[in-house]
Amino acid sequence: MAPSASSTTTSAPEVPNLQKTIRLNGKGKGGEQPQQNGQNGDNLQRDPIEVKYRDFFWTYTEEPHRTRRIAIIKAHPEVTKLCGPEPLTKYVVLGVVSLQILCAYVLRNMPFFSAPFWLLAYIVGATANQNLFLAIHEISHNLAFRSPTANRLFAIVANLPIGIPYSASFRPYHLTHHKSLGVDGLDTDLPTALEAVFLDSILGKAFFCTFQILFYAIRPMCVYRVPFTWVSATNVAAQLAFDAIILKTLGGKSMLYFILSSFLAGSLHPLAGHFIAEHYVYSTVTPTQADPANKLPVPETYSYYGPLNFLTYNVGLHNEHHDFPAVPWTRLPALNRIAHEFYDDLPHHRSWTYVIWRFIFDENVGIRCRVKRKEGGRLVGQKNQKAAPQADWKQNEIEA
Repeated sequence: MAPSASSTTTSAPEVPNLQKTIRLNGKGKGGEQPQQNGQNGDNLQRDPIEVKYRDFFWTYTEEPHRTRRIAIIKAHPEVTKLCGPEPLTKYVVLGVVSLQILCAYVLRNMPFFSAPFWLLAYIVGATANQNLFLAIHEISHNLAFRSPTANRLFAIVANLPIGIPYSASFRPYHLTHHKSLGVDGLDTDLPTALEAVFLDSILGKAFFCTFQILFYAIRPMCVYRVPFTWVSATNVAAQLAFDAIILKTLGGKSMLYFILSSFLAGSLHPLAGHFIAEHYVYSTVTPTQADPANKLPVPETYSYYGPLNFLTYNVGLHNEHHDFPAVPWTRLPALNRIAHEFYDDLPHHRSWTYVIWRFIFDENVGIRCRVKRKEGGRLVGQKNQKAAPQADWKQNEIEA
């Protein structure tokens, strides 16, 4: 499988491989066992469904972000000063939450199956709730306040217009995604083998794009469960109380507005393109790269530098975000400017809308176009782990 290049991405020139290697997990060309330092590689078991059908990109290399982070810090030590909370975040969140409540009030007597209701939900509501999704993403990295507890509680506030409590569970799943990028069984952003089998067609991919918010909501719980903590209980209680108040004071149509806004935000909406754009492989992958035995990295994170970043906490700067999760959204452009030589030649997207279009209609791009690893990473948010304060970032924390 070799996805072709498109106008959405720029192709990066070949550069020396600075990746570390981890244990082998598959077969090389012709079904032969790959060699590692002259010895047979470890043949780790893959899901039989993935072997029978078209496979993912399996790699033996370490995820690229830690390696690049260390190199950037060595070349530009001043980037560590960009780390830390952004005070503006809380004001943006409160403004968007207020906007959604205002819209729910305006639509309280509007028929649900009417053009004005759906247009407002699609244009304003979905955009606002996608903004809140990404506010919760930002807050999960402790980037609204210095206090971890304040961040947990404020994420619950951002969650309110979404209608369904999820901010408390999102954080451990998302931080595990950072610590375990591409690791099968840990990174819940990865499609499962069943998704790759049943959705690997134009109709299947269209279904996935239409209902991808449901996949992102349900898939993590099918892979593994995170503990139910006091933050989880607070999240559920606050959301139920808010929903009850909306139903009591504004009525069911206002509540439907919140739910519809959340659904459309993760459906066929321009801003929803970021879900696919971030980690699906859109670049041309040569046979040499596709052979895991060669240990050549396949591009697995893509940035987007277009105007929609204004509405989405600069989540398009995704290579920059994975390289430095401790840098808030307002300072990611500065990180890109300071370390531009590390980012200028990386493949990147120019349009989230075209990302969705090509994902559905290009047979060389699809559910299976993800980089997977069998080992590495770690779970985040288990009961025996405590959150560290986000006051002063230590060097080993930045490089972790």
